[in-house]
Amino acid sequence: MAKSKEVRVTINLECIDCAQNYGKKYRGISRYTTQKNRRNTPIRLELKKFCCYCSIHTIHKEIKK
Repeated sequence: MAKSKEVRVTINLECIDCAQNYGKKYRGISRYTTQKNRRNTPIRLELKKFCCYCSIHTIHKEIKK
């Protein structure tokens, strides 16, 4: 039988600046895929990653799938 709750889960990270700015020169939303341990980090993950649309390092937050 398969486990219902895995310890390691795959999450999506999305740029918060791209999601708020609609009138930009380049339209799009920067997204990254990574994994996290559900036991060690039960809260939503926030990482500083490079956004190719903003051309700077911005905060990327975990989103629902």
